[in-house]
Amino acid sequence: MDVLKLRRLEGLSPFEIKDELIALARKSKLASSVAFLNAGRGNPNWIATAAREGFFLLGQFAITESRRTMEHTAGLAGMPQKPGVASRLDAWLAKQQAQPGADFLSAVVRFAVAKFAFNPDDFVHELVDSIIGDNYPVPDRMLVHAEKVVHEYLMWAMCDSRPPKGKFDLFAVEGGTAAMCYTFKSMMQNHILHKGDTIALGVPIFTPYLEIAELNDYEFNVVHVHATQDNLFQYSDAELKKLEDPKVKAFFIVNPGNPSSMAISPEVIKKLDKLVKTKRPDLIILTDDVYGTFVTGFRSLMADLPYNTIGVYSYSKYFGCTGWRLGVIALHENNIIDDMIRKHPKPITDQLNKRYGSLTLEPGKLKFIDRMVADSRDVCLNHTAGLSLPQQVQMALFSLFQLLDADESYRKATMAICHRRFAATVEGLGIESKASTSPLFSAYYGIIDFEFWLKKYLGDDVANFVKENYHPLDIVYRLAHDHALVLLNGGGFDAPNWSVRVSFANLPDDVYDDIGRIVRSVASAYVEAYRFAKPGALEKATPPKAPGKKK
Repeated sequence: MDVLKLRRLEGLSPFEIKDELIALARKSKLASSVAFLNAGRGNPNWIATAAREGFFLLGQFAITESRRTMEHTAGLAGMPQKPGVASRLDAWLAKQQAQPGADFLSAVVRFAVAKFAFNPDDFVHELVDSIIGDNYPVPDRMLVHAEKVVHEYLMWAMCDSRPPKGKFDLFAVEGGTAAMCYTFKSMMQNHILHKGDTIALGVPIFTPYLEIAELNDYEFNVVHVHATQDNLFQYSDAELKKLEDPKVKAFFIVNPGNPSSMAISPEVIKKLDKLVKTKRPDLIILTDDVYGTFVTGFRSLMADLPYNTIGVYSYSKYFGCTGWRLGVIALHENNIIDDMIRKHPKPITDQLNKRYGSLTLEPGKLKFIDRMVADSRDVCLNHTAGLSLPQQVQMALFSLFQLLDADESYRKATMAICHRRFAATVEGLGIESKASTSPLFSAYYGIIDFEFWLKKYLGDDVANFVKENYHPLDIVYRLAHDHALVLLNGGGFDAPNWSVRVSFANLPDDVYDDIGRIVRSVASAYVEAYRFAKPGALEKATPPKAPGKKK
């Protein structure tokens, strides 16, 4: 590959390089009989059906309710009315038993009314009016009943049903990406972070966290806290010690990791908990836990360090709904940021009171999470803030679906898909992986580290030869050009430069052993180049044999 061209691309995000790789891979497919495989995308190829069936059936009932209020031949109707709406839904569903979603809707309404002591008409009207989408979100941060439902779901998903004392305030947002943008923006606006401040990133990490820190909006000084493959992607004591420096204002992590897929171990969480409580009670933690549902017994840092932690969660991967843009920010009712805002010196307090003064007569008492809502619409448009109501209904229905799944059959099914594909890839690679035996491994993504592989099986001399004679991006370009396979370069995630990220979520099961073999063949090409350059050097060292194609 053209080294000069690859060097020009070094500064691009892996997600931008991906577009060129896709074009290259499609050309390769057209020029040969190979199949085009894009395992660089994290979008899963499964969806949760029951909550969607319930959503679309509920929409039909909502239309009948609108027409019940007012109907005009020109194709317009009124707004759903609350009195008696729950009993009308019951009667309507009794006539819809043959329709997909009818049993689910009946079950979730009964469950929610009993579980949360909801007034039936209040709850059903929130669902019906919201799915019609005829009002602004009120409250703008999140609908009252939806927030309670989603809170319960998060206590299951993020806290292993063992939540800390107190409750979390939630802000429903347009996916995890919006959560990132809103959180960064509001921390700057409220003088929690400032340009040039030092933050820590747990790496490898979802590449936008690396890129946001460098934007001229923030210009953070970044300390990398490394979780290495040698340590099964756990933070060592030496790496955690970096957080003891009081200059480090905040620590941002993705847990389980992207691209490592490894959750932080209970042992490391215990050390981090001790560090925060004894040495850094002022440390702010943001944890992005979208993959937590793929690890049995997962506990987010928001469960163990609720005072210090901002929790970010997206429904996209678990429920197969990236297109719905469903996410939530969780902040404990007793949190460090609200306390920091209260302790600001008078000039800053006066400035912030002026900023938020149009929202309340007592802006100094405005919670940080409500400031985030306002900042998401530049304060002046706060009255139109909030996630669209149909989206909030779908979020609530997804949450209720999981809360009703007492034996976690859906969770087990999604986990089995990822682990099955991971195992097939490892078989195709012809290597062993300690990750496969770890209960902390979500198997949503995987890192294939060429340098690590070459050193382990063939020695440092081979690895050094490849690094001296090729560019790290040569791997992903070779995969696309020669094999019509798209993977993302690991270096863009601050993973090892000579690594690639593969998604185990977005392609059919039967292609993953092929992916393993393709990646292995590229590694073998580098080895053969070494053999040619240094004849006889590898006579006693050969990589393990790749298994044959499964019948």
